[in-house]
Amino acid sequence: MTHVEQDDDAVVRMRDITIEFPGVKALESVDLTLRAGEVHTLMGENGAGKSTLIKALTGVYPIDAGTIHIDGAARIFKGTADAQDAGVWTVYQEVNLCANLSVGENVMLGQERRGPLGIDWKATNAEARGHLESLGLRIDPRSSLASHSIAIQQLVAISRAMVSDCKVLVLDEPTSSLDRGEVEQLFAVMRGLRERGVAILFVTHFLDQVYEISDRLTVLRNGRLVGEYAATALTRGELIAKMLGRELAALDEIDAAERAIDRTGAPLLAASGLGRRGVIDPVDIDVFDGEVVGIAGLLGSGRTELARLLYAADRADTGTVRVRGDVTRLRTPRESIAQRFAFASEDRRGEGIVADLTVGENIVLGMQARRGWLRRVPAAEKDAVVQEYISSLGIRPADQDALIRNLSGGNQQKVVLARWLAMAPQLLILDEPTRGIDVGAKADIQQLVARLSAEGLSVVFISSELEEVLRLAQRIVVLRDRRKIGELTTTADTDVDELVEIIAQGDSKESAA
Repeated sequence: MTHVEQDDDAVVRMRDITIEFPGVKALESVDLTLRAGEVHTLMGENGAGKSTLIKALTGVYPIDAGTIHIDGAARIFKGTADAQDAGVWTVYQEVNLCANLSVGENVMLGQERRGPLGIDWKATNAEARGHLESLGLRIDPRSSLASHSIAIQQLVAISRAMVSDCKVLVLDEPTSSLDRGEVEQLFAVMRGLRERGVAILFVTHFLDQVYEISDRLTVLRNGRLVGEYAATALTRGELIAKMLGRELAALDEIDAAERAIDRTGAPLLAASGLGRRGVIDPVDIDVFDGEVVGIAGLLGSGRTELARLLYAADRADTGTVRVRGDVTRLRTPRESIAQRFAFASEDRRGEGIVADLTVGENIVLGMQARRGWLRRVPAAEKDAVVQEYISSLGIRPADQDALIRNLSGGNQQKVVLARWLAMAPQLLILDEPTRGIDVGAKADIQQLVARLSAEGLSVVFISSELEEVLRLAQRIVVLRDRRKIGELTTTADTDVDELVEIIAQGDSKESAA
């Protein structure tokens, strides 16, 4: 284990941080040093302890052992307010602001300027405008926060932190929902804050962003410190190897896209002119047995909208659906489940897991729903199914009684997949199944998709990572501006550039298999 040396310019020194939950040691003797005027990126697989370490620094979790020093002074945080009083502020991917208030009210919340008759809104908004403009953000502080994009809301949250003399800014997955231009805007703000001496702790799963903005990296694995490194000291391969504890060859071994598909008979699913007015133009798509059909396109292209229509999570108002050649009316998810269709939403927390239930209870939800709530799944059958999928999918911790809310994102995703696989589906629709999870869990899920399709399961696979779609899909439906603009049958020679060209040019060419 690498211990970080003492630094005169360290704003934060966390030493030997240990946090235990019932049956789980989330962190064990972890060190973290944040220096003034640096962007420090925290790296590791889901479950490595990143979120737990952040929550220790920001006062969400009490520590069981270790010390936290801010500007050389020992601190014991009993809540987020204590951490904020010490100058430690956090901006999450899901911005924690008051959407019903104005921009200026959010920036100055608790710091409003007062006059003899109460809050002086003119002075308050003027000061808010100054803080916003110092970050390069020129918007009316009187405008409603809800009227602005997530990217702008994140910058408003950063402005709010700077009002309160922020010394340490924690950015937890802030770029997951941003397009490239918004990421560049955020990075420009981060560089400006770095020049002002703010210590920034950055968490992301995008390796390109890590190397674009980071000065230093701290790598965690299984709740332990692997080491702290200058960003220039590690190649991408070396960084991944340290995160995983092994060389990452798993993804390179997946060649599912090169597998031949028998398309001589009727497809399992054939949708013709499937669309919804104002949501997505009519689309033709078919899926054969054992085939992985990718759906590719930029953000806002209609990928999720198409997936929801295929599953009847949203009802189509145009088009015809045939299942094995027979016209089938799919109006609700219940009817889709009856056809043994399964859908894993991109909104894992909102539409995937039930956070207050255990791992085992989440896995058998689909089985129970299909049987009806009056026909309970027998305990012995439940235990057998749950243990089978915990083992086969490598769900950690391997405890069916653990609350799913305490699992990492990658393991939560595996539980969602286990739920659907326990129903023995014939079609599995996966919308961004690897978003926001580490490279190790990503490899596990991609290998699972490749194995299941080789065994005959049909898959509709959506990902914003084009390399991932190409790796797994035998055919790719390309969307842009919520309409289908092309379809590509992949071969061993198909590359990302070819797919990007279709997205950019709208060329409806199809490569022969």
